[in-house]
Amino acid sequence: MAFRAAISLVSGTEKSFSNLNCTGSPPVVGIVGDPSSTPSIAISSVLGLFRVSYYATCSCLSDRKKYPSFFRTIPSDAFQVRAMVQILRHFGWTWVGLIYSDDDYGVYAAQSFQQEMQLFGHCVAFSEILPHDNNHRDIQRIIGMIQASTARVVVVFSTSSFLLPLMDEVVSQNMTGRQWIASEAWATSPVYHTPRLLPFLGGTLGIAVRRGEIQGLYDFLLRIRPSNEPRNNMLRIFWENMFRCSYETGGTVKDGEQVKKMCTGQEDLSTTNTPYTDVSGLRAAYNVYKAVYALAHALHDLMQCEKGRGPFSGNGCADITKLKPWQLVHYLQKVNFTTGFGDHVSFDKNGDALAIYDVLNWQPSSDGSIRIYTVGVVNEAVTTGMVLSLDEDAIYWNFETKKVCVQRELPPRNQTSHTQGPSCLLF
Repeated sequence: MAFRAAISLVSGTEKSFSNLNCTGSPPVVGIVGDPSSTPSIAISSVLGLFRVSYYATCSCLSDRKKYPSFFRTIPSDAFQVRAMVQILRHFGWTWVGLIYSDDDYGVYAAQSFQQEMQLFGHCVAFSEILPHDNNHRDIQRIIGMIQASTARVVVVFSTSSFLLPLMDEVVSQNMTGRQWIASEAWATSPVYHTPRLLPFLGGTLGIAVRRGEIQGLYDFLLRIRPSNEPRNNMLRIFWENMFRCSYETGGTVKDGEQVKKMCTGQEDLSTTNTPYTDVSGLRAAYNVYKAVYALAHALHDLMQCEKGRGPFSGNGCADITKLKPWQLVHYLQKVNFTTGFGDHVSFDKNGDALAIYDVLNWQPSSDGSIRIYTVGVVNEAVTTGMVLSLDEDAIYWNFETKKVCVQRELPPRNQTSHTQGPSCLLF
């Protein structure tokens, strides 16, 4: 869908517009999106427009030779890997298992993780790839590998859809006693927060895209009305389902055995309690916000250019009426601002934003399900590098003790001693 939309934008097949100043198809110089890595790779391979993605994390997109006009407001997986290794080093976990999804996200992240572990002299006890087709035999084989290994820490780079069958098998075989480390793709996924999974996933540590606040968003959402957006069918459908009413004319409309009242458009969203008005956990939306503001800052700087003092040929400036994508890329590369939430936004030479992650811990809630708590931050600054700040007293551990000793694994005679795991893992 994203690829088709991108092609539609540049081919002129989208709707034309006409007003006092503009006629014809709107000029397209860039795209905010796509959220996923694989579609972003496909779009970048075809279009020469600049792109600012808010959720594509594959480290491969940092290759400036292949993707010279790609930017993102979410950190690359290369940063994610370094952040997760920082957590492992903090607790002295040097002998860990690795599981990853069979897609661009999982494969590239797993490669980076193994390289980073080797850099610090740490060991990956096993490395398993989640099957595309959820083959039960493959799932059982992976479970057998986890159970047979003395590694008690298991790092997982995967989306929720790939991982869920494995977790179902974890429950089925009652496999406890593992410390799970979650990548950002599933660290906040609500599908795992059920009471059924608490005995197995309670205490999980993970990293997540920085949660932010967008000033004025809540009030803006409450002001939206279908009457103000008559062409927005999604808003109309949402409104009808939210207030169990209908915009159909000619009297009441039956919904099964119930009779639906007519929508007035004046129903009050502030009386509802739904994810729509919940702005307490803005992560992807916060990255969209930063992407739009990065574009706005770039355009602003472009329009402030003084004739004869510009950055282009002959000290020239870009013509806003004949703007070329590469000209805007020049200004995007120099974007430097701070959000209202206090986060600094800029791009390095590869188009990557400075890395900042929340460290999360999965803890029991009062109803027996899992609730996510933020227990730290991993921040990468230009001058200090990657810094981990952790509140250890706030962490819930799903074990009676933080120290779990394991039998030392002696290497086969034909292998060198560096393959053996440590005799004790500190939790």
